[in-house]
This record gives sequence, structure tokens and C-alpha cells, in this order.
Amino acid sequence: MQLSEQELRRRHEREELEKMGINPYPSETFDVTATAKEIKENFDKDKNNYQEVTLAGRLMSRRIMGKASFAELMDSTGRIQIYVSRDDIAPGEDKEMYNTVFKKMLDIGDFIGIKGNAFVTQVGEISVHVTELTVLTKSLKPLPIVKREVDENGVEHVYDAFSDPELRYRQRYVDLIVNPHVRDTFKKRSQLVSTMRNFLGDKGYLEVETPILQPIHGGAAARPFKTHHNTLDMTLYLRIANELYLKRLIVGGFDGVFEFAKDFRNEGMSRFHNPEFTVMELYVTYKDYNWMMDLVEEMVEKVALALHGKTEVQVGENVINFARPWKRYTMYEAIEHFTKIDISNMEEPELRQAAQQLGIHVDPTMGKAKIIDEIFGETAEPNLIQPTFITDYPVEMSPLAKKHRSKPGLVERFEAICNGKEICNAFSELNDPVDQRARFEEQLELAKRGDVEAMALDEDFLRALEYGMPPTAGLGVGIDRLTMIMTNSNSIQDVLFFPQMKPEKKDE
Repeated sequence: MQLSEQELRRRHEREELEKMGINPYPSETFDVTATAKEIKENFDKDKNNYQEVTLAGRLMSRRIMGKASFAELMDSTGRIQIYVSRDDIAPGEDKEMYNTVFKKMLDIGDFIGIKGNAFVTQVGEISVHVTELTVLTKSLKPLPIVKREVDENGVEHVYDAFSDPELRYRQRYVDLIVNPHVRDTFKKRSQLVSTMRNFLGDKGYLEVETPILQPIHGGAAARPFKTHHNTLDMTLYLRIANELYLKRLIVGGFDGVFEFAKDFRNEGMSRFHNPEFTVMELYVTYKDYNWMMDLVEEMVEKVALALHGKTEVQVGENVINFARPWKRYTMYEAIEHFTKIDISNMEEPELRQAAQQLGIHVDPTMGKAKIIDEIFGETAEPNLIQPTFITDYPVEMSPLAKKHRSKPGLVERFEAICNGKEICNAFSELNDPVDQRARFEEQLELAKRGDVEAMALDEDFLRALEYGMPPTAGLGVGIDRLTMIMTNSNSIQDVLFFPQMKPEKKDE
């Protein structure tokens, strides 16, 4: 491993600290009594509060001025200025703690602990006057130097930012250190999940966990990841959806169950797709898809209010308003609205002609459902910016949805589209085991034609349905997609701590 000059110097400093009897990686607890944000927000000069406080964090800058220095400490809440005087941290005759350790052995990125007193500098900046300093961690790699300047109008300008996506996603730990706004994105993601979890829990629905390793990949049309269980000598699949297991729990007697789940699909990658993604699925008995649309509106509106304090969210150039009610189209209405072509009564040959007329490529393996999905995805979906429900899909597209009560050939299904992408999918769930078996068999025929995403036939799930599943509404919400919108993020990689990456190229 080749080391840079800085890396070699930091390793030397680590050795020198040890020779001085200072452990650069101590084991003892360091009790923190305040944070940077807390002090900056609550310090009162007249009350003289925050005296003899202890803080810990990374050293992010230093201005050494002989016997005294100003530096900047960053903890998980933000940055605060600290004032370090030689005679305060080294009160006796031995001045090594300041002259050698602080001035020569510490670098940007090192973790230190300090004890001191809050005060206001002559220029009005809340700071901490350090009386004790402890080395907590010596960093051996230098951080990217991100320069920040505030102009005369109070606007902050950033120079030499750590902005290369390849580096940011691969070294997320560095990204989080030097780009504080990235941490804010993930805090909002956590808040989004908590808001949804509390919303559903308050309604009395039970949060559950279902298997990730499954003997049959079911619940969605997608290509699975495959693995092998050595002890059982059997093929297993990483789940592509948790739907069929959650429905088994509805059969078992629960009135409402939900799960925040990691799902896996062995498909293409883009700024909207990651092979590993997070979904929230919900199933509630004695409800239908109309009821579920109302619940989605209420829940997502609540998420927007929790994250932003209002229903309007800036997403790129658009201001998206999640206030209820949302616009509603049937799938055929949406296609006709944007193409002026009515495909509602077309069979497969006519659909192929319509796709060709619209300049949409379809291949011989695609059945009627896939062609309709392609037409919708190319012509209608990108134009749906404000939250919109698309309802009443062709039966061929939805093997797990109940047939429409009044529209032959359709199913009771909706997707919510926002900013040109699907954020959730829901059905009046199919609970007729005879109809469900026929739908699965149709999927098997599509698989024979070469459709690698066709669903497998799950005999145990059919057996569960034969014991009887009550009328049920089901919902799946893409947490990553929803987070992208709620945080104005351009790529799914921006809302995943560790997105899937190509193997890192190693230097020879």
C-alpha cells in the first residue's frame, strides 16, 4: 500500500504520541455534557451558563497564534469555535500538551475532547474557552479540504467541495463529514419513516417481519437474486416483495399488518433504481382500493408537514403540493389524455401498432400487459408532476389484484405518481383462490415466452387463500423514491447511505 506524504506524517505523529505516553485511541469513557448546537442556541452571556462543559468532536480548522489559538470543533450537531491557550491546557512548567501535542501532533480530522467555559468573543461569536484537552482519535487519512466563505451579504460560498458522485457514494463516511447537508437528508429520511410508522401504529396496525430468504420469489414481477442454502441443499431467493407472506398473516387473523422491508431485484441500475431498496407494505382487512387512496393522501400529507411544516415541497424546478385531494385518472384515461389515442379496447396486435405509432419499442416477449405498461411509462408517467392516482389497470398487468367490480377486463388497482415516477402501488387484493391460480398459470405462460420477470406459482400461498382471506386492501410505498421527493434529491443514490457500486478500481 502506497502512502502519501500526509499519511506517512500522520502515522509518525501517532507513534510520537505513544512515545509521549498519550494513547491516540484511548478506551475510557469521555462524558459529553453539551453539544455545539445546544451551546450556540442557548448560551446567555448574562446568565453565564455552560461553564465547565465537556464537548467532543473532530478538529476541523486551526489558527495558531503563538501562545493561543482558535480552532473549530465539529460534533454531530454542527461546529463551534474553541479558544485554546497554552497556559490553560498546560498550567505547569511542562508545556508539551500545547507546544507539541496541540500544535504539532494534531491534524484536521482528529477527534478531541475538551472541557471549558462558553463565552462570546470580541467579534460576537459564541465560543468555548478550553481548560482541558484530551486526544480521542488520531486520523491517519487527511480529509478533503472544503473551503467556506461568507460574503458581505451573509451568503456562504463553498470552494473545492467534495462533490464527485463516485467518491461521495463510495466513501459515504467522508461525504457525511465534509458535507453537512448530506446528514440532513438522512435525518429527514429517518423522520419520514418514523412519521409513517407512528401514523400506522396509531391506527392500530401491527408492525411485523417476514422472511428475506424465500423458496419462491413472489409478490411482484421482477427478476430475483438467487442463492443456495448448503444445509438444506436448496435454492433460495432474496425477496422481491413481502406481499405473499403479509397476506398469509391476514389469513391467520390479523386485521392490519405492515412491514418496512428491504427488497432485492436483480435488474438495471439508474438514478431511480438500486438493486436493494426499502418498501413499506400494508394490508388492512375489510377495505378496498378507494379507502386506501384516502389513507395514502392522509399519510403522505402528514409526512410533508412533519418534514417541512407545510404541504408544498420544492423538487427541482417544481413546487409539489401534497395537500388533499389528489388528481385521479384511470390508466386508459391518462394514456388518452397525453397521446389522444384510446387503447382501452385494443388487443395485442393493435397495441403493438399503437406503440410503433408512438415511437415506443416493444419486443416479441412482451404480452398485452407489458406493452400497455410501456406505453403508459413513455407517454403519461413522465408528465405527472403533481401527486396523481392512476387507477383501474388491465387485468393482465396485475396478477394479485381483484377484478374490477364494474369494469370487465380491469382490476381494482392504483399507483400514485409524483414528479414523473411511481411512489406507491395498491390493490383491492385478490382473495379468490381459483382466480388466483389461473392468474399464476398465465404468468407461467409468459415465462415460457421468455419473460424473466413473470411471477412464479406459489402453491403454499394458494393453500393459504383456500383457507379464506377476508376482503383486504394492500399498499406498497417506495421509501427511497418518496425520500428523493421529500428531500429534493436528484438520484436514489443520494438517499441511500451505501448504494450499490461497481467494484472499486485498485491501483497497481
